[in-house]
Amino acid sequence: MSGCLYVGTSGFAYPDWAPRFYPAARPAELLRLYAARLPAVELNNTFYQQPRPERVSAWLAQVPHDFRFAVKAQRGGSLRALGAAAEQTIGWLTAPYRLFGERLGAVLLRVPGNVRRDDERLGALLEAWPRDLPLVVEFQHASWHDDEVRAALSAHAAALCATDSDEAPPPDLRLSGQFLYLRLRRAAYSAAELEAWATRLLPFLEDGRDAYVFLRHDATGESALRAVWLRKFVAERLNSRDA
Repeated sequence: MSGCLYVGTSGFAYPDWAPRFYPAARPAELLRLYAARLPAVELNNTFYQQPRPERVSAWLAQVPHDFRFAVKAQRGGSLRALGAAAEQTIGWLTAPYRLFGERLGAVLLRVPGNVRRDDERLGALLEAWPRDLPLVVEFQHASWHDDEVRAALSAHAAALCATDSDEAPPPDLRLSGQFLYLRLRRAAYSAAELEAWATRLLPFLEDGRDAYVFLRHDATGESALRAVWLRKFVAERLNSRDA
């Protein structure tokens, strides 16, 4: 059985995406409209503040049960979690994420570019992280990009985020956790470039692994349309191989 491709964009609450992606609609309706076309979203605002229970409940009410949220961990808490008070911080940091229940696809913990590799701090984070919450770590400093770091993540079933950006060559896709997590952060992607990424994802999906893929926000909704295209392309390829 093939894995699931959970593809979407970073954020959804962009009224300017009408009429290219959204019809004219009230802001409160945007997530419902988004979820009718895409199966996952990477939440942006949780990076700046912890989500309130009533906000999470409102989000859940607008999406189907098979929709998945990837939650960006709050930035201050993320830094403290990679520090001396990992255990205490992670309890506070993760408590709101449990409100998403089965629709929590992943928690993305971003380690900024001014934080260099520290195996002891990473080990404390991974030991303290709850095993029932799917963790993805995005390292922005090159010192973390090492097989030993990947092995440490793998030992704790944590996924290493692969990030494709205009500033660096395309990243490797290698499985460390139970699923892949790919952020497509270039300003634009051609159909050929998206097809190349789909081709790289297919072997993992065919092996039964899920993959989370998120394109960056843009001003008009073109990224969301690219996500729709990518989802359709991968589905067609998987269906043709199963036939």
